[in-house]
Amino acid sequence: MTTQTARGRRRATGPSPEPRPVVAHMAERPRDPHRDERRRRRSPFRQVTEFAAASGVGQKAGIALAATGLVLTVTVPVTSPVMASNMGGSGALSAAVQPDVTAAAGAKVDFSRTAVTTKGDPDGKLKQLLSAQSVGSITRAASAGTLGPPLDHLVTASPFGYRVSPITGGAGEFHRGQDFAAQCGTAVHAAASGTVTFNGWHPFGGGNRVVIDHGNGLETTYNHLSSASVKVGQKVSRGDVIAMSGTTGASTGCHLHFEVMVNGDVVDPLGWL
Repeated sequence: MTTQTARGRRRATGPSPEPRPVVAHMAERPRDPHRDERRRRRSPFRQVTEFAAASGVGQKAGIALAATGLVLTVTVPVTSPVMASNMGGSGALSAAVQPDVTAAAGAKVDFSRTAVTTKGDPDGKLKQLLSAQSVGSITRAASAGTLGPPLDHLVTASPFGYRVSPITGGAGEFHRGQDFAAQCGTAVHAAASGTVTFNGWHPFGGGNRVVIDHGNGLETTYNHLSSASVKVGQKVSRGDVIAMSGTTGASTGCHLHFEVMVNGDVVDPLGWL
């Protein structure tokens, strides 16, 4: 029996029905015969994640899946190289040991700086620059940095070009090189590989002077030296100590007068250093 409430709902007045009994299903569900086979065929993604966990990299392994197909790119930060190998068709990843690199007993290994002609080597760059075009047509942008510093520390004392003569005091004297401040006895270095063509007294104010020919019309000169340690005809390498700075010749104090000559004409050394 039901009654009508004020809001229009019906309310039961009889006893509530008995709750439906719960039936326990104890019977075992039928086993899927293909479930074990699917578990044995692990996907490549799962293989990679299991390998990362086993090798201790965990979340450090980066895995990228392509949108089309299943392409894996794995980055594993381990000390030994990790390579993919197909072991029994499982496609598992394994660490491979790199083979030793050996050379024949009679192989020749040359560590001479003059034998290095790669672009990363300054002498190689200079050699390629000089052989590629006439030295007189090389631009300042191309020649910059091709010569090494003649001193360990370059401090300009007097620049290249016209100046007031420090000896006579007259204006309009043309300074043929760069003067770098250096105490007497400071080591002077070859600016590049080449052959010594002069070592002696310069009668026009250079004092003790060394000239190095670098080929293709490029030469460097080192002036006012206190002493020199090279001989004419000697091959030198970039950075070799060739002399000691001094104040010989037309000089007012210890320094190095450094010149760069292109086809016999002096140019600003800063365009090559």
